[in-house]
Amino acid sequence: MVERAKNRERVATWPSSEVAGRDWSPRFSWPGSAGEAARTRIRAWLIVDTAPGRLIPWLPVAFAAGIAVYFAAEHEPALWAATSLAGACFTLAVLLRRRPIAFPVALALFALTAGFATATVKSWRSAHPVLGQAASSVEVAGFVAVREERERSDRVTIEVVRIEGRRLGEPLERLRVSVRKGTAPPVGAFVEFKARLSPPLQPLRPGGYDFARDLWFQRIAATGFVLGAIKTSEPPSPPGRWLRYAAVVQGIRDSIDARIRAAVSGDAGSIASALITGKRDAISASVTEAMYVSSLAHVLSISGYHMAVVAGVVFFLIRGLFALSVPLATRYPIKKWSAVVALGAAAAYLVLSGSEVATQRAFIMTAVVLGGVLVDRPALTLRTLAVAAMVVLMISPQAVVHPSFQMSFAAALALVSAYERGLPWMTAAGKTSFGARVALWGGRQITTLVLASMVAGLATTLFAAYHFHRLAPYGVIANLLGMPIVSVLVMPAGLIALLAMPFGFDAALWRLMGQGIETMITVATWVASFPGAVGRITAFGTGALIVGILGLVLICLLRSPLRWCGAALVGAAILLAWRTPQPDVMVSPDGSVVAVRGPSGRLSVMKSGADTFALRAWLGADADARTPSDPTLADGTRCDPAGCVARMPGGTIVALALRPEAFDDDCVRASLIVTRHVPPSDCGARVLDRGSLGRLGAVSLTRVGSEWQILAARPLGYERPWARAPSQGASAAPVAASSSPPRDATPRADEIEPGD
Repeated sequence: MVERAKNRERVATWPSSEVAGRDWSPRFSWPGSAGEAARTRIRAWLIVDTAPGRLIPWLPVAFAAGIAVYFAAEHEPALWAATSLAGACFTLAVLLRRRPIAFPVALALFALTAGFATATVKSWRSAHPVLGQAASSVEVAGFVAVREERERSDRVTIEVVRIEGRRLGEPLERLRVSVRKGTAPPVGAFVEFKARLSPPLQPLRPGGYDFARDLWFQRIAATGFVLGAIKTSEPPSPPGRWLRYAAVVQGIRDSIDARIRAAVSGDAGSIASALITGKRDAISASVTEAMYVSSLAHVLSISGYHMAVVAGVVFFLIRGLFALSVPLATRYPIKKWSAVVALGAAAAYLVLSGSEVATQRAFIMTAVVLGGVLVDRPALTLRTLAVAAMVVLMISPQAVVHPSFQMSFAAALALVSAYERGLPWMTAAGKTSFGARVALWGGRQITTLVLASMVAGLATTLFAAYHFHRLAPYGVIANLLGMPIVSVLVMPAGLIALLAMPFGFDAALWRLMGQGIETMITVATWVASFPGAVGRITAFGTGALIVGILGLVLICLLRSPLRWCGAALVGAAILLAWRTPQPDVMVSPDGSVVAVRGPSGRLSVMKSGADTFALRAWLGADADARTPSDPTLADGTRCDPAGCVARMPGGTIVALALRPEAFDDDCVRASLIVTRHVPPSDCGARVLDRGSLGRLGAVSLTRVGSEWQILAARPLGYERPWARAPSQGASAAPVAASSSPPRDATPRADEIEPGD
């Protein structure tokens, strides 16, 4: 009786009769009968969109918004303040639980503050020392925690046991360094080496991706490269349980990778290994580029699609085997048994593929769907997706600013919303005859695939444009031709090969898998060769992104015609993105590269070092198809041993001063000077020297009249755990010409590419 009373009390917090009878319309008068009709219609729409159960998917939206607010803060929030605010909002929601209107508002406020507090707690738990300035000849000893094979080099993550060197500050706990190709020790090995270390990479332009923030939550304190040989020796103490587990898993992955490469060579073998073991680093740059241009890059990252295929194949295979037995099929819940086996297979695939963040998110979503099967709940619903999003964000709140999370959940949200509103008709047999159903089957499947590709593509377009400044206009064609091959041939062949490997009959299956991959590569290369296959778009700000996200959420979550307000917001986001002005000057964090917009409207580049990573990012953000090695980048510049100068359309001169003697002319003639040296006190130009660049990081400048407007990657006053203000000594320290870490020492570009 007590439990029944509690249930009645919970139900009474949202009485449907009271909701239906409550006046939800805005509190202002409507003139005339037309106004009254509009008022009645809007009230009916609001009742539909706020009906019981319809507000649940908004909770992860509010939770994610709270996390985004955390990352927008200029200073790290106090832990006690964030948690206390969330606790107060929770108490308020409990007190207002009987109020039909106030309760959902209070619950949304609690979700918002809970997201903010969760991100604060996660950052607090991730706290670790971070290298503040470059250090050479650092002696490091520690255990290999992660090993990555790449096309031109290998990379290892080290759990540090001992570290010695100048300018280190606090002892560092975790490093990521590059080594020569083929020399990376196995996971769990104790190694000793000398390395050149650099602080985690800052954003390469204002508003660009923050690699340092990403590494902070991975607890990586520095990146760099090994100097000389890396030696394996006896550890001073046995490795921990986690390292021993990682070593066992890595050994299994290496064995499977070796079997695949023995049967399938080249890029097909590399992609086959990527699909099974998650080791995608050895794929050639040309094939990787073709996959991204053709919108098939999501195949390379083990995420939602791959996990769904693995779980789906196992589920239907096991269920089909159980169904062969009449007693089992009629007396026992074979559907639930199959779901349990499929969940186990998905968990094994998670471990085997390396348990990367995108794969973890995919497993959580798959587990939620299979859990729905176990409790007899519909699997493909917005509420299921909401649960999955909440679980992911509570475990990894930092994922909300990662393009992989944004694109995967945007695609899933759009697909589930489309499925709920109309896609089921394509699979409904109704009273159609068997012959007609057979005849129409292919058309239905093709139509479903085309619509799914279009829906997912449209949902992720804004994020692809914001993060990668690219569009894939022929993505539907590539997915229509390539994905059936992956679903029907590549992944099933790989799964069966895994099962056959202990018995020694896997080689033929790996070759069959490789043939399917070769066909997919052919499709990707063919589509990438189409005219205009690379849709480039200039960078735009977070304002357009936020407006577009809100529009997408309204379109997908609302059921009434009010959802078309979301379409208006998406249109506004496109307009904001289109009207975003591009800067006149770009300066790299160390001042070694300066790009000036010349009379042609394109960037002209002056540089003093060989680092091209920042330049590649700038060209992409400027929708410029040129590569960093293009000789036309120097058009409009003049250089001598003392420095370089470039002219803007109005004749304004920007100078890169390489030697102190360049100031004699530059301070008189130039409007802006970038230098690593100390300028004279009476210099008449605006100067960005090593001190200001050390505080601001990468900057972009726009000429307004006779003044410069500066936008910095690290604005004055901005200080977060991953972006500490430099110490006085660090600011004054000279910056060597080679201070920028080589490409191998920085996070790879494909680490911020979208998952499925």
